[in-house]
Amino acid sequence: MEEISSAEISQRLGGEILRTAPGLVVFRPDRIDRELLELRTVEDVFLLAWGSDGLTYRAKDLDFIEKWTATKPDWAKLLALHHAVHPKPKGTPGYWLVVQQAGKHVYQRQSARQALARGLGKTIHPKWRFVEENADIEFWLTIEGTQAICGLRLSTREMRHRTWKREHRAASLRPVVAAGMAWQADLQAGMVVLDPMCGAGTLLGEARLMLQAHGRGKLQLMGGDVDLDAIESARLNLRSLGGGEFFRWDARKLPVAEHCVDRILCNLPFGITYGVGEDLGALYTRSFREMRRVLKSHGLAVVLTSEAAIARESAPAARMKPVASCRVRILGQPATMLTLRPG
Repeated sequence: MEEISSAEISQRLGGEILRTAPGLVVFRPDRIDRELLELRTVEDVFLLAWGSDGLTYRAKDLDFIEKWTATKPDWAKLLALHHAVHPKPKGTPGYWLVVQQAGKHVYQRQSARQALARGLGKTIHPKWRFVEENADIEFWLTIEGTQAICGLRLSTREMRHRTWKREHRAASLRPVVAAGMAWQADLQAGMVVLDPMCGAGTLLGEARLMLQAHGRGKLQLMGGDVDLDAIESARLNLRSLGGGEFFRWDARKLPVAEHCVDRILCNLPFGITYGVGEDLGALYTRSFREMRRVLKSHGLAVVLTSEAAIARESAPAARMKPVASCRVRILGQPATMLTLRPG
């Protein structure tokens, strides 16, 4: 998602993208305020304290972490910036230390956490409370291989776990991925957006919120599924966002007029086979044909699949042309966002 997130950050916040790495975008925005928390294609936002690619996997990394935490950041400035987004609590602040670690280091995560705590010794006021939940200030250290990133967390759990989505279903799409697909679709006010396999409505909800976040107006949303429970979940989820039209249908035979849809967003079935009595290639081809039939001549479809090769092979048979792709990982599984045009 780094490429998509960088594009949203640049367009929405301005400033400069300094670096990208797997799961990470380092950027300097024009200003630091609550608008940072309205980004749709990221799950967390941090104030960067320090970062290094110089870890060695050996025990001396712990001294390095302690020293850099103590000397590199201007913690007073970072805390002031944090308070500009989250005002100081009236009582005694509560704080929490979070360490995430990946890679075969000789030291355990708890040892890295202790090194972080020692480095913060002069920063944390003696009267601050050490709490595990609902901390006012969270210090984070992420270690992955030779890379370490330390910072103050600005976001809360609501950024990752959207409050609008109350109904959940098995294998439901992560909202940030849905937002990334909505970004790829280049949505504009007044467009008709269709999800032919809508599930809990995550794609349609994030499409509407993406447009609102960027001040571009409203969308007409239409979704359907073969599962009545999924349709009801989508209807309930979208109710707080202004609703939409939802139907029970088969994505291979949509009861929708020709050339009336501007954008299609669809999380295609993952896996080698699909339990409808046909293989995945046949399902994709028939679904793509319906997408082409209902799309306007300059419309776009953005689909997500773990079987990109099958999708690319199926598209030409349905007279759909792949024009862009973005590789992502969904719960550790490689997947592709594929953008298609009628052609």
